[in-house]
Amino acid sequence: MSSRLVPALLITLLAVFHGQLWFGRGSVSEVAEMQRQLHEQKEANRRSQLANERLASEVRDLKEGLEMVEEKARMELGMVKPNEIYIQVTP
Repeated sequence: MSSRLVPALLITLLAVFHGQLWFGRGSVSEVAEMQRQLHEQKEANRRSQLANERLASEVRDLKEGLEMVEEKARMELGMVKPNEIYIQVTP
């Protein structure tokens, strides 16, 4: 009788472990879904990081380079300071 009990116990344990692998907590499908979510989150983080770097660069330029802002305003918007005379030379 014990010769049948050991294989039956091993087969039962194998079935339980196999069921846990496919249907239980931490199953193959659950791990695949979590990996997909992780990939999406990493991509969103990368996009956000790029946007943050771009904004930080703009802020740094505006804080340090007031001359650049003034030049851009003069060229694109026609800014003239008080007591200045605007002269446009065309070729």
